Amino acid sequence: MNPIRTALVGFGNVGEKTHAPLIQACPYLELCAVVERSQQKSKVKYPHVEVYRSLEALLEADAADLMVIVTPNDLHFEQAKLCLERGKHVLVDKPVTISSQEAMILKRIAKENGRVLSVFQNRRLDGDFKTVQKLIYEEKLGKLVHFESHFDRFRPQISDNWREKDNLGNGITYDLGTHLIDQAVCLFGMPKWVKAEIRVQRANAIADDFFDIILGYDSPYVRLTASVLSNAPMPKFLLQGYKGSYIKYGLDVQEKALKAGIAPKGDDWGVEDASAWGKVYFADKIEPIQTERGDYRDFYSNLAKSIRGEETLMVKMDEAINVLKIIESAFESNESGQKIVI
Repeated sequence: MNPIRTALVGFGNVGEKTHAPLIQACPYLELCAVVERSQQKSKVKYPHVEVYRSLEALLEADAADLMVIVTPNDLHFEQAKLCLERGKHVLVDKPVTISSQEAMILKRIAKENGRVLSVFQNRRLDGDFKTVQKLIYEEKLGKLVHFESHFDRFRPQISDNWREKDNLGNGITYDLGTHLIDQAVCLFGMPKWVKAEIRVQRANAIADDFFDIILGYDSPYVRLTASVLSNAPMPKFLLQGYKGSYIKYGLDVQEKALKAGIAPKGDDWGVEDASAWGKVYFADKIEPIQTERGDYRDFYSNLAKSIRGEETLMVKMDEAINVLKIIESAFESNESGQKIVI
């Protein structure tokens, strides 16, 4: 079976450093086209691709069957809608849209046209998250009472990146929050309520750059938080149970490797050095916990096989819609100061 003709709509930092290498690494996909409005950066690394100046021109040429949309968040809905209506399979970088209502419309159009539609939730394939899943499944900590997930960075200077602009769907909550919420829902399902603080902490910043979100479950207590002004070591994950506590520092190794231009290949891809493993603190001992091997390549492999009818889609639209409902509730809670029932 021939590889699926694949196009990247957008070739900014994420498109260039993350999506393009992962598409290239997938034997079931062929990167054959890129939309770049004014440059031809993609041809430096991928001289075989055809560059188009607009999504409309790409669709008119019928040069691809899978469209990977990696553009600013406020463009996702219209671009994905246009691609689906033209009979294309679509993957959208998270968040799939700005509102749950828009996402529901896309789900309907995809179903009507018999096309696959998904959102790039690659951090389900982070090694540390897979480790947390295993710890919970094996009940290593006993009954879990506390789950805390951080995504902290130190970026005190405001960049010229579109995510920092005053556009709908920009800011850290729609960016990092989408990942953390998706992971929590994968582990615990939909919460009963949401309570959130969402702030702009840097002087002259426009988009939100801090959030602290509590998801309401009977158990465990679930806290998700992110900041761009955190320069001290903070745990990525903190889990507490009847038998002990697990703490893990540092981010998954794949993002750093991709940003450094390392191709995602080989059996050692996504393997974390033992010095960075998390630890479980029991009553009588401390036990290092080997970090599971993460592999973003599995996402694109699953997507391709889902298009070919060989596997069930990893990230479904109902899940993406639920994440957006939680984000919308978080902003409502921040405005009202109240818990918002889902």
